[in-house]
Amino acid sequence: MSMPTKNEQSTKQPEQTIGVGAPLPSQFQHLDWQSAKNAAAATHFALLAEATNDAIRDWDVKNGDLIWSQGLTSLLGYDPRPTTEQLAFWQKNLHPEDRARTANSIRDALVGNANRWSGEYRFRRADGNYAHILERAAIVRDEAGGAVRFVGSLMDITPRKQLQDQLCRSQKMEAFGQLAAGVAHDFNNFLTTILGYSDLLLHELRVKGQLASHISEIRSAAGRASTLTQQLLAFSRKQPLAPKVLEVNSIITNLERSLLRLLSENIRVISHLHDEKEPVHVQVDPDQLAQIILNLALNARDAMPRGGQLRLETSVFTVSDQHQTFLGMDDLPPGDYAVIKLADTGIGMTDEVKAHLFEPFFTTKDECTGLGLATSYGIVRQSGGQIRIESEQGQGTTVLIFLPKVSPPSVPYKKPASRKIPGGTETILVLEDDVSVRHMSVRVLRSLGYRAIEAANGDDAKRLIAQATDRKIDLLLTDMVMPEMSGRNFAKWLHQTCPHTKVIFVSGYLEESLHPHDRRDPDMFFLAKPFDSEQLANKIREALDA
Repeated sequence: MSMPTKNEQSTKQPEQTIGVGAPLPSQFQHLDWQSAKNAAAATHFALLAEATNDAIRDWDVKNGDLIWSQGLTSLLGYDPRPTTEQLAFWQKNLHPEDRARTANSIRDALVGNANRWSGEYRFRRADGNYAHILERAAIVRDEAGGAVRFVGSLMDITPRKQLQDQLCRSQKMEAFGQLAAGVAHDFNNFLTTILGYSDLLLHELRVKGQLASHISEIRSAAGRASTLTQQLLAFSRKQPLAPKVLEVNSIITNLERSLLRLLSENIRVISHLHDEKEPVHVQVDPDQLAQIILNLALNARDAMPRGGQLRLETSVFTVSDQHQTFLGMDDLPPGDYAVIKLADTGIGMTDEVKAHLFEPFFTTKDECTGLGLATSYGIVRQSGGQIRIESEQGQGTTVLIFLPKVSPPSVPYKKPASRKIPGGTETILVLEDDVSVRHMSVRVLRSLGYRAIEAANGDDAKRLIAQATDRKIDLLLTDMVMPEMSGRNFAKWLHQTCPHTKVIFVSGYLEESLHPHDRRDPDMFFLAKPFDSEQLANKIREALDA
């Protein structure tokens, strides 16, 4: 066996073995390091995608192929199939209203020189429901600047969008409430004038016959119009309600006959009233609550065109901190509540309808103002309660009205009221910026024997008092909301000059809408607009005789 030559020894490398701790051959070191780097990057990418729970789509711009690295099943509910690996799958499941906008936006980004793109759209899940998606993508370009890959991360932002929509609805309702309160206040001034002058025509001139009938019709129309302003104020929670302490079972009992007249013959009404040992009382405007229950019964009737069952129940429920979260009514203070429940077996409501229930003017009926539930919401909230509605399609609807439980009322002796409109001879200062209401009020008071003086604002009233030889003012009748100086501030000034002067505040607003400094004290008198001559006369006499 011949030995290798020197040159052969110098060119032939000895065979190497790889053992524990031995260095890798140079030709393999770079490859294994790169593989390890890629593996680590892939692991990091997978962990990051799993942590965010986003869907990842990798789109080959040239041939339209899609690779779903993450989230196709976990986020969107689709099983991987050949159809999911084409761009047409993504385009098909875009919401029709978002398809053109989103496609145009991505196309503009690809044609330009952008390296990133982001947008929001609705994408249909496998269950048929649409998810609100926020996609943020990186655009990979070749050396010539052409787009070759589009790698996007799809985040489900549906809960966030729902919260935004709820906030927008709340803001719209608040804005509408402010608008409704302002319109109702001005409208109440017009109605007060119509009611007052109608009474003056009927009583001062003693009009009779057909003319008296016409005037009565005008007065009746004004009265019906005042009901509309009450609904607007109830929605805005600025309605001067007339709450009374009532026994909750008697509310349902008194309405049963009216309900039977309203409902179809194929609808069965079942009442199940609470059997508490002691009567359960609530403090609420009886007329408004009755209207709420009747409106809800009409909604139930319309939801049962082929007949069904309407169940009315009363019960007592104690709200604790745990119940607040469970019921989803965090703004309902803990305590004892009377619950009025109306449950029908009708067609129920979709989630979309339930989301808009309390919005003003939202309705599913062809001929309806849409103020029913919005008004009911305002009245119940103003009475310290809450409304909760539970409904499923095909499973009927249940409405729960929570009203705070109160102590039973005491029954004071009441002197029988006289039918004659009371009058007097005292001096009354009428402070009102609306000229029609002011002139009407002064004319009514003078017709009843009072000495009435008038002023359009606080400065004019101060000059009248300073110029008068007899500065004694027995009563101040003032609007609460006026330019420059409010009625409350003028009453404070007048009290320093005439400490014994009685005060009646007049307003079309409820005082909760006023600045705290402009609100009256509990022992002061209040007259809500619109009012007629009899209501004005009775309130004047009540304050003067107090």
